[in-house]
This record gives sequence, C-alpha cells and structure tokens, in this order.
Amino acid sequence: MHKLLNINLCGVEFKNPIIAASGTFGYGLEYSNFIDLNRLGGISVKGISLNEVKGNPMPRIMETSAGMLNAIGLQNVGVEKFVKDKLPLLRRYNTKIIVNFWGKTLDEYIEVAKILDREDVDMLEMNISCPNIKEGGIAFGTDPKMTYDVVYNCKKVMNSKPLVVKLSPNVTNIKIFGKVAEEAGADAISAINTLLGMAININTRRPFLSNVTGGLSGPAIKPVAVRMVYELYKTINIPIIGIGGIMDYRDVVEFYLAGASAVQVGTANFVNPEIPLKIIDDLESYCLKNSIENISDIKGKVITN
Repeated sequence: MHKLLNINLCGVEFKNPIIAASGTFGYGLEYSNFIDLNRLGGISVKGISLNEVKGNPMPRIMETSAGMLNAIGLQNVGVEKFVKDKLPLLRRYNTKIIVNFWGKTLDEYIEVAKILDREDVDMLEMNISCPNIKEGGIAFGTDPKMTYDVVYNCKKVMNSKPLVVKLSPNVTNIKIFGKVAEEAGADAISAINTLLGMAININTRRPFLSNVTGGLSGPAIKPVAVRMVYELYKTINIPIIGIGGIMDYRDVVEFYLAGASAVQVGTANFVNPEIPLKIIDDLESYCLKNSIENISDIKGKVITN
C-alpha cells in the first residue's frame, strides 16, 4: 500500500514519509484509541532523558492565534522505564519507532544514546535545544562547538542506529549548525524545533505560561521552517526531516520542494488526531494526479529562477 509514498531514510524503509512529531504524540500509545498507528510512516516519541522528569508547573500550554505555545519542560518517565514499560507496547505496531532523547549534560546525552542504541528502535533523534547546566545554561544547539561535541560523542558510542539531529531555529544562521552536525557524524537532520515565544495576560499583566516563555509551534512557524529546510538542503548532503506547522498534504509538498526527505506532523495532532492519516491519503492522490512515481522525485525541486 502507498508505494508512491515509500521512502528510504538513512537505510530505514518507511511505508510513507509521515511521522508523528516528538512532543505532540506522547509515547504514541496515547493515540492508539483514536487512529490506526500502523498507517503512520513513523512515530517520534516524546523526549527521553536519563532520569524521570516531572516537567514545569501549570499552566504550561496555551493556544495562540496561529499555533500553540508550550513549556511542558520535557516531562518523561526516563530511559529505563521507557525501555521496560513503553517500548514493548509500541513494538506491537507496524510503524518505525524514532526515539527523541536529550540530556542536561554531555555525559547524560552519551549515556542515553548508548542505552537506546542497544534497543529495538529504528532511529534516534537528538534534541539539542536543551540548556547545558554545566555551561551556564547555554543550549547545546545554539553554540556550534557544543553542537559538534554532543553529536560527535553520541555518534561515537552508537553502533547500529541512525542518528537524527533536531536543530533549534533560535540561531542566527541554521546552515552553520546543519554543517557542524553533519561533520560530527549526524546521519540526518530534523528541522525545526519550536521558536521561542511569549504571551502576556493583559488583565493580570502576567505571562500566560508559568515558565514565562515557551516554544511556538503550528502554522505560524511554517514559513520559517520551510525557509530553513531550503537553506539546509543547499548546504548539507544528509537527509532533512521537515517539521513546522504541517496541517495538510499541501504543506508536505511544500517541505518536499524545499528539500525535505520526510516530514513530522506535530501541533495538528491536537486539532484532529486523524489529520496525519488524511495527509497520507491526500498525498497519494496528489502523486497520482500529477504523475509523480514516488514522492521523493520532487525533493528539492522548487524553481527559484
């Protein structure tokens, strides 16, 4: 089924390029009562850390005029519980499992990568938008040297799984970070993570989020994400997974034309859990209608002259 949409990403065969984005799909299991998880190309689970994390205090999520602000705080059960309790249940589904992971220090990143590399997962996705507590809170993804170090050292302890590096858009030039990640050994890039945003209640004069700022996702960020994927595609030679504001098949086609090899659907899952499945069907129809033999044929084919 969906031969038009079959893709190969870093040696991993996906039935279609539609992946549920990390942070918007829980561990995947939460959505199993709403949609057939077997139809998805893949699931990127919420960010897994070395130890359990409770996340930020409420309120930590709010709707904006064209998206959503969140400051969940990377709440998760920790790698040990994930491997023991969540992964066996996930593995019952015929879809690719990508495990998003993060750490507060370089050593934590390395340890989690080492553990997950031994498990029955298809890919690892490194979230480098996290502050390094040993470096005064500078995010790994906003300093090229720190980006290189974390990618290089994690890749060094991994023997079997492709490593996807999820880039932060909160930088001056994303091309630099894509290149650095590639040179450090990344097998693919996912772009982009959320943009830093803020909202204020005009009646209380206080921020809506207890964390003050949060990550902006949804349709508002799509033009930024498409631009960054386009820039990365011209700069690096490894695949790019496009993320940011995808609501329908047209958005997916746009990301492909910019240079994406696959996409992740995030905030749309909160609007309607069935959107990813509709995108798969509509994308197949688009390929048939336009005599496209495989979705990968249009990758990077935007006409700019």
